[in-house]
Amino acid sequence: MTAKVLGNLGETLVAELLKVQGWQILATQWHCVWGELDIVARDRYWLIFVEVKTRSLSNWDLDGALAITKSKQKKLSLSALKFLSLNPQLAHLNCRFDVALVFANTRIKENPSNLQLHTYIESAFNVEAL
Repeated sequence: MTAKVLGNLGETLVAELLKVQGWQILATQWHCVWGELDIVARDRYWLIFVEVKTRSLSNWDLDGALAITKSKQKKLSLSALKFLSLNPQLAHLNCRFDVALVFANTRIKENPSNLQLHTYIESAFNVEAL
């Protein structure tokens, strides 16, 4: 299984979990010049941009947290600003950046249901421009 396929499975899992909690999924894998927003969701008060990192046992960065560097945060914030500029009807909502760390055990190739949400971090980092 490629890293892209594994990542897509992790993003699907997190999007489904958010739906169960009452979030409306507005976009997945939304692209712009600055990069990709894995999941954009909203409820009555919040607009969240969720970065999903899916890792297997063989990955050196087991939970994916190290991949959310300052540079990555800047790209995510610029992407979010672009998303908001194209969706001004959402500007009244509070915005935040969440991070979902998904874990896949070594048998993921045989059974994609072996994915599990390891950690979900609300307001994982702040961006002053939003």
